[in-house]
Amino acid sequence: MQVTETLSDGLRREFSVVIPAGELDSKVSERLDAMKDKVRINGFRPGKVPTAHLRRMYGRSAMAEAIDAAMRDVNSKIVADNNFRLAMQPKVNLPEDEKAVEDVINGKSDLAYTVEMEILAPIELTDFKSIDVTRLVTAVNDEEVDEGLKRIADQNRPFAAKAEGAKAEKDDRVTISFVGSIDGVPFDGGSADDVAVNIGSNTFIPGFEDQLVGITVGENRKINVTFPENYPAAQLAGKAAEFDVTAKTLEAPSEVKIDDEFAKSLGMESLDKLKDAVRERIQREHDSVSKQRVKRVLFDALDERHKFPLPPALVEQEFNNLWTTATEELKQQGRTFEDENTTEEKERAEYQRIADRRVRLGLLLDEIARRNNINVTDEETTRAIVEHVRQYPGREKELWDMFRNNPEAVASIRAPLIENKVTDFILALAKVSDKTVSREELYRNDEEAAA
Repeated sequence: MQVTETLSDGLRREFSVVIPAGELDSKVSERLDAMKDKVRINGFRPGKVPTAHLRRMYGRSAMAEAIDAAMRDVNSKIVADNNFRLAMQPKVNLPEDEKAVEDVINGKSDLAYTVEMEILAPIELTDFKSIDVTRLVTAVNDEEVDEGLKRIADQNRPFAAKAEGAKAEKDDRVTISFVGSIDGVPFDGGSADDVAVNIGSNTFIPGFEDQLVGITVGENRKINVTFPENYPAAQLAGKAAEFDVTAKTLEAPSEVKIDDEFAKSLGMESLDKLKDAVRERIQREHDSVSKQRVKRVLFDALDERHKFPLPPALVEQEFNNLWTTATEELKQQGRTFEDENTTEEKERAEYQRIADRRVRLGLLLDEIARRNNINVTDEETTRAIVEHVRQYPGREKELWDMFRNNPEAVASIRAPLIENKVTDFILALAKVSDKTVSREELYRNDEEAAA
C-alpha cells in the first residue's frame, strides 16, 4: 500500500492511494475461505466447496467487498496517522475509466484512487472565567397570577344554550359546519363539521370570528377572510378565501367564581395552592426566556473571542440549507427580495454571516463538550423524544418510527441537549450578573432592544 499527500491547502488535504492487487486478492481469499462453511451449493458437501469454484461464483462480489473494506481501513489509517479531526466524511474519487475499473475488480491491476479530506482547525479556548454577561430576571407579580387564574377560569367556564332565536355575541360559543373555497374551488382541509368556535378567542383566521357575531342557530352565512402571509400551509398563505358557514348550536358562557371550590374542581387543595401552581408555571416561563436571552449574549461573546478557520464545505453546506429555506419561503408566498425592502446580494451576505456563526459556534460547543466530557445519555435523549412526541397526539407511532429509523432525527433532539449542558457549564464559570427587569423588558425582542 502506498499513500502520498498531494494537497495541503488550509484545512483541505488530498492523498493519492495505491493498494496493490496482491493485497486485494489476499482479502478476497480470506472472504472466500470464510464462506466455505456457510454456503450451500448442490453437488458439494458443506465446507468442501473448492475455493476456485467459489471464486468463479462469488469472486466479483467478494472483490467489491474487499475494495470497500480496504478503502475504509486506509482512510482510517490516514486520519489516525495524521491525528486529523474530520469536518466531514472523506470524499473518495475512484477511477472513471470502465476498463480500469474492470481490471481492478478482476484482480489484474492495482487499485489507485484519491481521497479528499476537510479537517478541523485547532481551537484555542478562551478563559471562560473572564466572560462577563448580564442575565435579565423577572419575578412573577400578583397581577400576572390573577391574569393566569382568569385564563384558567375562562378555559373551564361552563356554557349554556341561549334562547331560541338569540344572536351570537362576543364570548359566545358557536358550533358550526363550514366549507372553504378559493376562487370557487374547495381546498384540502377547508371543510369541517361540528366545530366549536369561541367568538373573540382569536384561534381562527383573523376576521373569521368577528363575522360570526349576530348569527343564529340554523343560519347560513358567507364569511370572507384572507389567510395571513405567514400561514403554516404555504399553499394558502396570503390567499383570499370564502367559507360557507352554518351555525348548529349557540351557547353563552356562565360566570365562574374563582375560589376554593373552583380550585378543588381542578384537583387542587385550595385557591392558595392553585395560585402557587400558577405562579410557579409563569416563573418557569420567565426563567426559560431569561435563559434564552443570556445564551444569546453568551454566544455573542464566544463568537467574538474565538476566531479560527472554518471548513469551507461545512460552511457552504450550512449556507445552502439556509438559503434554500429562505428562497423557498419567498417563492411560496409569491414575494421577492424587493418586497422585503432588500436585495439578493444583501441577503446572501447576511445568510453567509449567519452560516459562518452557526458553524463556528457548533464546532466550538462540540470542542468544549469533548474536552470536558460533557455528554447526553441515551436516557436523556429518550426522555426528550417522548416529550417531543407528546406534542403531536395521534401521530405517536409515526414519529416513533421516524426516530427509530432516522439517526439524523435523533441527532436533532440530542443537539439542543448538548448545547444546553455546555451553556450551563460555561455560565457556571463566567461572571454572571443578574439584572431585575419588568416582564415587558424581558420579553422585548432583539430588534426592539437594539432600538
